[in-house]
Amino acid sequence: MHIKLLTSRAFSVEQRVYESAVGDPITRDVVVHPGAVVILPVLANGHIVMIRNHRYTVEMDLWELPAGTREPGESPEVTARRELEEETGYRAEVMTPAIAFFTSPGICTEWMHAFVATNLEKVEQNLQGDERIEVEIVPPAEARRGLIDGRWIDAKTVAVLGHYFLSNSANADG
Repeated sequence: MHIKLLTSRAFSVEQRVYESAVGDPITRDVVVHPGAVVILPVLANGHIVMIRNHRYTVEMDLWELPAGTREPGESPEVTARRELEEETGYRAEVMTPAIAFFTSPGICTEWMHAFVATNLEKVEQNLQGDERIEVEIVPPAEARRGLIDGRWIDAKTVAVLGHYFLSNSANADG
C-alpha cells in the first residue's frame, strides 16, 4: 500500500507498507525521486571542473561535481549534458557512463548515474534563478587531497571522485 503524503516539483513522499521477513507489516516513509546524474568534467590537461554550490538545505557552500535531477522522459545522458552546460558553462563532446548508485537507499529511491565528460568546450554558464554556483578548475592532485582530507563532504562527489581515482589507479597498475 502506498499513501502519497507530499508532492513537490522534484519528488514525492509516500508512506509505504511492506511485509517483514516474518510476515509483519513495516511502515516506511519514502522519498520517491525521478533519478539524477552527476558529471565528472575532465579537461584535456587532466584538471577537473568542480563547482562551489550554495546548498540552502544545509546552509553551506559545498565543493561538488555538477549534477542535476532528470526531467520526465529524459535519458540520463541528456540530463548530464544539460546540467554540465547549465552549471559549469562547459559542453562535452564525449560523455562516458561511469557508475550508478542509490544516493540514500534508507529513505529515498533516487538512482544516480555518473558520467565522465571529456573533450570539453567552454560555452556560457546558464544558472537557474535560485542557483549560486562558482566554477573552480582543480588539478587532479588537489582533487585527490580534498577527497582524502575530508574537504569534499558531498556524497555524490566523494563517490564519483573515489571511483575515478581508483579506476585510473587500477588501470595504470595493469
